[in-house]
Amino acid sequence: MGTLQPGTSPLDADELRVRVQRKLDEFLAHQMPILEDVSPDLAPLTDAVTDLLRGGKRLRPAFCYWGWRGAGGDDGDAAVAAATSLELLQACALIHDDVMDGSDTRRGLPAAHRRFATLHRGNEWLGSPEGFGVGAAILLGDLCLSWADELLMNCGLSAEQTLRGKPIYDIMRTELMAGQYLDLLEQAMGGGSAERAMRVVRFKSAKYTIERPLHLGAALAGAPDEIHIAYSGYGLPLGEAFQLRDDVLGVFGDPAQTGKPAGDDLREGKRTVLVATALEASSPTQQSLLRRHLGDPALDAAGVNVLREVITDTGALAHVEALIDALLDQALHSLDRVELAEPARDILTGLAHAATSRSI
Repeated sequence: MGTLQPGTSPLDADELRVRVQRKLDEFLAHQMPILEDVSPDLAPLTDAVTDLLRGGKRLRPAFCYWGWRGAGGDDGDAAVAAATSLELLQACALIHDDVMDGSDTRRGLPAAHRRFATLHRGNEWLGSPEGFGVGAAILLGDLCLSWADELLMNCGLSAEQTLRGKPIYDIMRTELMAGQYLDLLEQAMGGGSAERAMRVVRFKSAKYTIERPLHLGAALAGAPDEIHIAYSGYGLPLGEAFQLRDDVLGVFGDPAQTGKPAGDDLREGKRTVLVATALEASSPTQQSLLRRHLGDPALDAAGVNVLREVITDTGALAHVEALIDALLDQALHSLDRVELAEPARDILTGLAHAATSRSI
């Protein structure tokens, strides 16, 4: 187990993505009768979360699982179930994030709040379709958060093992919510420095996507401090590089790859490191263009191209690309400083390259 055929994604080592999807399907199949017993009217909730959980790269479960394996944990369904719980936490974050950003799509489908607004509108119910959609999406995200706890604490590992992991899981959720608020604050304040934007990256994405899932796997396996330290040295810079790549794709990415319309981050007015760097390096004319068009929900393709040119001409794109490369090198060097059980080291190396190039 753990070996890869040439050209195969490191996410597919140990058939992990298939096993995570199977565990999600089993878990949802267990939850659906519970909701149905409450009321058949809850069917749209289960349909929405089922559709959402059919997509995704399964990065967080992968880093948790290979964090476990690198710390000497054996392959098994219980470890996969523990890692899969993070996919439910991710579903909560995505649903709520789309509400806060006013996003129309997620993974090529209508965002949850748009989906429920359409349900309301189609049935000609009373009140605001948009208000109903937001309320339903918030509740669906809360449900996924509750389910994430349930799956982790009932994953099949021993009580001693799960209790070892719980403090990591707790701080991961706190950091995520704190990062989400900082992101919301940056949008409200109109953005600040690249340094402030990087703090949002660190707590909204980097720790939650890579460092803490690795720590969770290590804690479940009872790993010594040196492995936790090495996982931080690898996971934090890699998580930052991963989010920076996501920010680049949010402006320059192919909708077929991102699942969102071209330039959607520009329409949403996201105050990313890429945008903050462009603002800091821009001429008065360029800065005026950025501030005038950034966050315009009606921004058309021509407007997107104008902002892309500014971001490129200011050197912001080249700067962020160089930063991604430097952070990747830093992450990989950290893996050389600790003994990890194989094949975890090779898989983690592959995941680092794939996460920063988005070839997964």
